[in-house]
Amino acid sequence: NRVQRFTAMGSFTGAWGSYGSGTGELSGPWGVAATSSNAVYVCEYWNARVQEFTGTGSPLRMWGQNGQGQGDLSYPKGCAVGPDGSVYVADSANNRVQKFAGDGTFLMAWGSPGGGPGEFMGPVGITVDAGGNVYVTDTGNDRVEKFTSGGAFLAAWGTHGAGDGQ
Repeated sequence: NRVQRFTAMGSFTGAWGSYGSGTGELSGPWGVAATSSNAVYVCEYWNARVQEFTGTGSPLRMWGQNGQGQGDLSYPKGCAVGPDGSVYVADSANNRVQKFAGDGTFLMAWGSPGGGPGEFMGPVGITVDAGGNVYVTDTGNDRVEKFTSGGAFLAAWGTHGAGDGQ
């Protein structure tokens, strides 16, 4: 229930957080994303929220709550920051991706339960490339899905199996 900071060479430089649900406290930190301006976003699985910290661990803000409405999170597992500063969250139990402004303002959501294009069964990991495309690991469907920054489905790959590309 903490975040540890290391140099690119692996030297420990600091840590913050302790167990709890208050400001700066963490319960089940699962995903972490950082910006070039040293903002650090932490997705908390058990507290169903995202907290933003400075690069040295001072809490700045938090958002989300356990629920299904817009901006509500349920077991968020992954977060990523896009080139425009938007924060994307793999909202695992709600089977969707949510997009927020860097200050936590809800912008949009996409996805629903299922196995078709743009549907999820437990999204976990998420990343954004330099062009703003969003990649989501969809664990229940054994695949990765690719979307535009606006949530339009582009592609999917991977299937259940043990071979190359599966």
